[in-house]
Amino acid sequence: MAQKKIPARKCVGCQEMKPKRELIRVVHSPDDTVTLDPTGKKAGRGAYICRSINCFEIARKKKALDRSLKTTVSDEIYQQLQRDLQTVKQDA
Repeated sequence: MAQKKIPARKCVGCQEMKPKRELIRVVHSPDDTVTLDPTGKKAGRGAYICRSINCFEIARKKKALDRSLKTTVSDEIYQQLQRDLQTVKQDA
């Protein structure tokens, strides 16, 4: 029996390849909005980031999300992502 391939994506912060399920997807939708995509299925251009505050800070400092999504990511999205990362850390 063949083993099912696990999709991997690159974190925009640490630049490491990780299983898609371990990362958070941020999507730039066709209607020109940037949102978090917990399902990973929204239409649009996606960028992935680890569930780590360190990767988040690196990505924000380098404007890696802006480059990956080919748009400007608002402070509101960064704040929402930071809140989500903090709640993930508390749950772990």
